[in-house]
Amino acid sequence: MSAAAPAITPEDRQAALEARLRQVGVLRYHDKHPFHRLLHSGGCTIDQVRAWVVNRYYYQSRIPMKDAAFMSRVEEPGLRRAWRARLEDHDGSDSQPGGISRWLRLAEGVGLDPAYVASCEGVLPATRFAVDAYVRYVREQPLLQAVAASLTELFAPAIHEERIAGLLRHYAFANPDTISYFQHRLKEAPKDVAFGLAWVLDQAKTREQEDMAVAALEFKTDVLWAQLDALYGAYVAPGLIPPGAWRPDQGLMR
Repeated sequence: MSAAAPAITPEDRQAALEARLRQVGVLRYHDKHPFHRLLHSGGCTIDQVRAWVVNRYYYQSRIPMKDAAFMSRVEEPGLRRAWRARLEDHDGSDSQPGGISRWLRLAEGVGLDPAYVASCEGVLPATRFAVDAYVRYVREQPLLQAVAASLTELFAPAIHEERIAGLLRHYAFANPDTISYFQHRLKEAPKDVAFGLAWVLDQAKTREQEDMAVAALEFKTDVLWAQLDALYGAYVAPGLIPPGAWRPDQGLMR
């Protein structure tokens, strides 16, 4: 008689799910998008950088709203406590600026009026649709998918390191103050993702739940990729800026 196959342990199952989640980043993370390659290599004009800053702000500003929507659904105090730090990371506190304030310093550094950027007036329609879809997803989907969608942070440190080096090397506006957002995320993101990944691996106990977690992460990579597609089409090629979106003569510092 042949020997029975060894039982799959919880540790084996979690390791296999983590490998599947990481493979999503290998195949689908937006570090592979042509716009990011152009940006990090110094190939963007200042107006293309400004367009990126304007549109990415909309995403940054909605992250704490997404996290607040998530926390409003969580009944477990421990999970709420762990998630609460994300709000402060982005919104800041009375004594410490957060990620949103740091992004507006970047906006000022590239010559944009921070008040204009904060108004979200010039955001591309596709950016708005993609980001709003993410907030709605986290608000409405089961908690497992809502947390799994945040795991693009698994792949974020590498892109932040590449971005910091590329901006400092190629652009006159880049200095420790203007790019401080990315420096802080190098410290904040690993902490957030360590908790989120452990939680997802613990909660996904069936194959169906594992597939749901992977699909949620794929959805989030689609959200990020769609934003860059919109930027590229409007400001690189073919350069068709939709009505109402930011134009190079708008929102500049006086």
